[in-house]
Amino acid sequence: MSTGGVPRSLRGIVEELGLEEVLDGILPSEPDAGCACETAFDEDVLAVDATDCDGSLESAPACRRTVIERLKQRDATAITVRSNGLEYQYGERGTALLAAAGRFIELLGDRDERLAEAAATDPLAVAEEVRTRVGPIADVGVESGLTELGSEIDDYGDVLTPTVGLTIAYYYVDQTIADGARLRDVTDVETGSEVRIYDRPDDVPLYALDLLDLTVDDLEREILIDGYEAIAEGHVDGERAPSRAIERVTSEPVDPMLTSILAKHTNGYGVLEDLFADPRVSDVYATSPVENNPIRVVVDGESMATNIELTPKGAKALASRVRRTSGRAFSRANPTVDATADLHIGTDLRIAGVTDPVSKGTAFAFREQADDRFTLPGLVANGTMTDEVGAFLSVAVERNAAALVAGTRGAGKTTLLGTLLYELSPGTRTVVIEDTPELPVESLQSVGRDVQSLRTGTGEGPEITPAAALRTALRLGDGALVVGEIRGEEASVLYEAMRVGANANAVLGTIHGDGAHDVFERVVSDLEVPPSSFGATDLVVTVQAFETTNGRERRVARIEEVIGSGDEIRFEPLYEMGAERAEPTGRIDRGESRFVDAITGPDEEYADIRREIEHRRRRLAALSSDGRTAPDEVARAYADRSQDSE
Repeated sequence: MSTGGVPRSLRGIVEELGLEEVLDGILPSEPDAGCACETAFDEDVLAVDATDCDGSLESAPACRRTVIERLKQRDATAITVRSNGLEYQYGERGTALLAAAGRFIELLGDRDERLAEAAATDPLAVAEEVRTRVGPIADVGVESGLTELGSEIDDYGDVLTPTVGLTIAYYYVDQTIADGARLRDVTDVETGSEVRIYDRPDDVPLYALDLLDLTVDDLEREILIDGYEAIAEGHVDGERAPSRAIERVTSEPVDPMLTSILAKHTNGYGVLEDLFADPRVSDVYATSPVENNPIRVVVDGESMATNIELTPKGAKALASRVRRTSGRAFSRANPTVDATADLHIGTDLRIAGVTDPVSKGTAFAFREQADDRFTLPGLVANGTMTDEVGAFLSVAVERNAAALVAGTRGAGKTTLLGTLLYELSPGTRTVVIEDTPELPVESLQSVGRDVQSLRTGTGEGPEITPAAALRTALRLGDGALVVGEIRGEEASVLYEAMRVGANANAVLGTIHGDGAHDVFERVVSDLEVPPSSFGATDLVVTVQAFETTNGRERRVARIEEVIGSGDEIRFEPLYEMGAERAEPTGRIDRGESRFVDAITGPDEEYADIRREIEHRRRRLAALSSDGRTAPDEVARAYADRSQDSE
């Protein structure tokens, strides 16, 4: 007789010679009577093929016996079972229990055949029996660890309830909900999956994703796997590969549901497509080692753990996709990456990644990019600022202010900076410098603006440094200069250019900081820009994020003008946070603003600027109340600025 194509006599010889471990992964296991599972080690993971068997380690004693027999001479860190297109992963405690049972049988030898036979199928019952014994058998129970583990586990369901995922998907879903969890919210997302948020008494909320992937039947899973293999083997390719792969393996009209699932796992970003399909999700974190940490999300500003665990192979697949789509190196030689991605659902992401040796394994932070559809009327409409604050910023930018948008991470700095670019005069040439594209360059170009972007990097390969890009920008034509984020040596070049008047147009950028004093300290102390150079800054606009009953909201909190020269720099607030939004301090109305005075033209008076701000306020109020906030609508409304002064 043979088992899995290997003669029983050969198997016995291999085991007697102690070569079973060497041949793990080559030599299939001998299935138990009533169990057709085959096992093999993939490094420290015991992989079980249950194609022709039940495969449930909780409810099928015969399958449990096959696994325990395999673990008699070698431990595993995890157990995975593959069956009908699904992969089940058993965690650390369940694996430890079955491994302890294997050690118990091995150490017991032929001293008690009944007990050895029982331990192979029901180790919890044996652990309970052994606890009542004394002598050698009791010692074996202690030495194998079975006695201790058995005393901690009441039921197989406690430790042998697996997480589950598609075999093509590189993730596992934990479908259990802890005792005491209270359902807060249920939401359907556009990918067809369902989200349930649970409050937990002793932990952060749980963001439970009920994936559409796991609701398909056996036949549909088979079609998905065959389609995946058709793409992997190169039988179909191109943008329509998922739908053509489904057509190839079924010879029937394309099923949109199966096509969408296959697309996200072949030329998409997998489970990220589902997570970012929820408009409340702004950030997704995969923390290394990924197999020990569930994916985490930020939902309306609130941090939550998900029921999704990325596999190490999944992390590597993501790294490969980031390299492929961004063209940036990401490896041990280049262990950090900053890139962007476009999801199938239409969301643009910014990706930060780290890998060995910077971290233990590969980890990622994914953030939804600023929406380039926002305009100043749109921010007025959604409550980020009042129409009066918007009008002042509009006039300031149009009249070539040197302004920094400050705030903490996630406060909305880039979003606000992007909206301000629409406020530049339509004929103004604008050069935008960014390391990762986030500003609305294409959107601005689509409404007729002259915008040139420069991509910077860390100096690796053909990329240029931010400082070099800035010097290049100053030679690309007279116009507005926009720096996506001021954070390094480019600060000195920028401020020197501002100080000597090399760029007489608007200069805009973002910087980390909370208020003008904080920004001053960062620029002068951290970036080593002389205070006299910082004095070339006209305005510091601070944005903040607030937790409200409706979730996380962003506001323009302060606008401060920079006053002084040399080492004598001070800041005066023009707008400060009131009960809900920034309100005027009265400094402009009292005629005390140095900035307003400075932008007053030779044929104008201070009062003319105040009137222009008021006219602009009315225009913004009308656009926002009418819902005319899209870039093309705003561009048409701005086509004739002279109407503001009628």
